[in-house]
Amino acid sequence: MPIKVLIVEDNQNLRQALKSLIALSDDFICVGDYECASARINFENDEVPDVILMDIDLPGENGISYTRRIKEKYPFINILMLTVVEQEDKIMEAIYAGASGYLIKSAIPENILENIRILYKGGSPLTPSIARIIFQNIQHQQSGKKEKIYLSSRETEVLNGLVKGLTYKMIAQKHFISVDTVRSYIRCVYEKLEVHSRSEAIVRAINDKLV
Repeated sequence: MPIKVLIVEDNQNLRQALKSLIALSDDFICVGDYECASARINFENDEVPDVILMDIDLPGENGISYTRRIKEKYPFINILMLTVVEQEDKIMEAIYAGASGYLIKSAIPENILENIRILYKGGSPLTPSIARIIFQNIQHQQSGKKEKIYLSSRETEVLNGLVKGLTYKMIAQKHFISVDTVRSYIRCVYEKLEVHSRSEAIVRAINDKLV
């Protein structure tokens, strides 16, 4: 059976190039292509992809959030990030969201189909520069000795909401508090975690097993 591939890429030229490349091989079939994150993730049985080629900087919902939603419903789908983003926090956030491979667009090799095949068979294709960032991140975690972080039960609940991709309003509704109160808790969480953004807080929360 051919490997079923779904493309999520807002660059029309690249999206079409990937579709054409896939169409040239009998070992692959393109079951769909999106230019943005689709709210609908209920695939028909014959359209459930084996591999998704996912961009990060999509209009509307970003590819990391979309990856997280897809993996929650279809944990067996392999997701390969194809992006220009080389920021450490984004790379680690994508991995924690469920991505199994990460290639930089400017360095996408001609054997992209082989990378898809490697992913499908259980491997993790990585652009060399990305692999180095990941190793450095792990080494930094091992060498850094962080003091134990103490969060209140409400701060932990709010942080857990951030990790799950919930908006401030959704967190507020879930815990019957105001959006301003959520913001106040998040400021306290950021201060305790010594971070300055949602993505940094998510990475720190997962690394330190705070949620």
